[in-house]
Amino acid sequence: MKLNPQWRILTVGDGDLSFSYSIQKHLKPKSLVASIYDSESALREKYQEHALDSLLRTGVQVLTEFDATNTDSWQRLEQQQFDAVIFQFPLIPAFASHDEFKQNQLSINTLNRRLLRYFLANAQSNVLDKQGPMISIITSKDVKPYCEWNLEQTLHQGLNITYLGQADFNIDLFPDYKIRNVDRDKHVKDTRGISYFWSSKTDTAQTLSLAMPDYLSDSHCGMCRAGPFLTEQDKQAHYASKKHKQMSAHEKAWQAFLATEQR
Repeated sequence: MKLNPQWRILTVGDGDLSFSYSIQKHLKPKSLVASIYDSESALREKYQEHALDSLLRTGVQVLTEFDATNTDSWQRLEQQQFDAVIFQFPLIPAFASHDEFKQNQLSINTLNRRLLRYFLANAQSNVLDKQGPMISIITSKDVKPYCEWNLEQTLHQGLNITYLGQADFNIDLFPDYKIRNVDRDKHVKDTRGISYFWSSKTDTAQTLSLAMPDYLSDSHCGMCRAGPFLTEQDKQAHYASKKHKQMSAHEKAWQAFLATEQR
């Protein structure tokens, strides 16, 4: 993922703020606003090392207790406009207890998809400048459970947004960035990251050098990222597999959620 220094950038859910600090220090964008889900006190308590004070010293605005699913949080930006909004390695926080989990009617898979769908919808509706490229970026891992969210095909279903393509996330471009676990002061294992791009402007893709993965072609099962299938027998064998049945269950639950959302 290469960012344009001419962009006005908003980061969302940036755990310890080290990603935002790395952008500010090494890219020096036209403007930058950073946000985190935690309160300031929770950030300072959770992370022994964080970039809040460093960002504030450079004059970067930092919003705490920013919930990407809540329109009120986006309105706190007071009509500021951006060219790109970025959510790095999103994952819903763990439930406090088993009872709390049982009280929720949605699966973990659906809850994570809902978080990202609301991020895309709110970014487009509230802060992306219609005169700019209107780019939303989600960087995620290419391992379970992240690769089971079918980000490319159904996350933006029913929204006026197009999936543009993807690019490998090169952490070397962000030297001060420390990828964290969502709930504790621990670095995440260095697994492959992919940045996925959306926009309501399809011509934006031409300037970003993005790739469209083979698994989204007709000879594959995009939902499972499986294929190519050389014969009909291969395809039917995949459809009968445990993996496809599990992914189909996730997809059925997601479509049920979308149906209730659109009522």
